Amino acid sequence: MPYFRTLVVDDFDDFRQFLCSRLEQGNECEVVGEASDGLQAVYQAQKLQPDLILLDLGLPTLNGIQAARRIRQVSPKSKILFVSQNSSPEIAQGALNAGANGYLVKSDSTELPSAISTVLAGAQFISSRFKEP
Repeated sequence: MPYFRTLVVDDFDDFRQFLCSRLEQGNECEVVGEASDGLQAVYQAQKLQPDLILLDLGLPTLNGIQAARRIRQVSPKSKILFVSQNSSPEIAQGALNAGANGYLVKSDSTELPSAISTVLAGAQFISSRFKEP
């Protein structure tokens, strides 16, 4: 996987730190910023122009869907991967419709490396639980 810069957005500090530590285990990723609410996420995305944004759905000030729509405007080249505890197929589709490149359910975090590489390669990723058997 080529080198990439990431913004991690989650209002739960422990999970945000978990994501950062997972990302920084390899030397191909630099976590360039963190945010705990949707408005901070938009500001950080505009300022940092990261390659990848890991974005939670349930955020204060702006929810993840609203933040994703704004991020698309201020940082159009950034890939957005939702990482959410919500496992509703309708919510996942709504996130993708808002401009996200992928949707990963938090409890499926073992799929994180695959989700990141898929999204960075320009393809759409969705947690395997949503795929037809």
